[in-house]
This record gives sequence, structure tokens and C-alpha cells, in this order.
Amino acid sequence: MNHIVLYQPEIPQNTGNIMRTCVATNTKLHLIKPLGFQIDDAHLKRSGVNYIDKLEYEVYEDFMDFKNKNPGTYYYFTRYGHKPHTSFDYSHSEENLYFIFGKESTGIPKEILQQDLEHCMRIPMTDKVRALNVSNSVAIVIYEALRQQNFNDLLREEPHKGADYLEKN
Repeated sequence: MNHIVLYQPEIPQNTGNIMRTCVATNTKLHLIKPLGFQIDDAHLKRSGVNYIDKLEYEVYEDFMDFKNKNPGTYYYFTRYGHKPHTSFDYSHSEENLYFIFGKESTGIPKEILQQDLEHCMRIPMTDKVRALNVSNSVAIVIYEALRQQNFNDLLREEPHKGADYLEKN
């Protein structure tokens, strides 16, 4: 199973967008305190639209609380990583895979990253920006994992207007 982990997220709009992505991809969201907002924050709800009630998520007091409750393989996203996110094999969908993203201002603490350098990675980009927006990064990474897993049980056709919508007059 795929999991998105946000380490001390600060911006409610980013987290709201990530919540929507998690609902769309059947991905559990893990939030590690302190949070820069309240879960019932109006900005968070607006970004997550009407999907928050369908979201599977859990909140943790700190990183150790999270680690103690969640065995699996951890992947850390940092601009200091040396491997691209596409260099890992995520095809084992029965395994718990945790994709960990740091807070918007400072990322994941160096002390945490140094404990597992083998799984520190970055999304390739130019030297003209420091980092991508975290919600964009989450979407890029979760869809790469799902691509390798053949998109699991995600729908491949639009369920409301029908598979032949474009062919109809």
C-alpha cells in the first residue's frame, strides 16, 4: 500500500491539495505534528473540496511516533538527494511504501535523512528553482509509484458520463 507522509506541513492549501490527490489515488495520508494549521481550517477544506470526508489519514505527535506505528519502506524527498525518484522499484504494491515530504520552509531535518541515505531522493529539475511545490511533488511521485503498480484498482474510464462520452454527439 502507498502512503504519503507530510513532516510538519505549514501551508493548509498545499495539504488540502495533497488530501485530494490521496483520495483520488487510494493513498493514506500521514501528518506529523506540529501542523501549521488546524485540520478544520477553512483553507484546508477549500483546497480539499468535498473529498476530505473520504480521506484516510492519521496524525502523529512526532516522527518517532510515526515510525513506531508504521513498518515498511521509507522514501525521503529532499533537494539534497542524489537519486531521481524514478530510480526505485515501487512495483510491490502489497508492501507498505511511505513517501515522506518535509515542511515547506525547511524540508526534512538532516538528522532524519542521515539515518537512511540510501532512500533519499529528489525530483530532477533545473538550477533555476530551489524546489517544486510540495503538492506537485506528491502528485509526481505517487503517480510514478502507481504507474509501476499498473495503477492498481484505479478507474481508467470516467465513471459518470460513460466510457463512450467522447464518441457521442
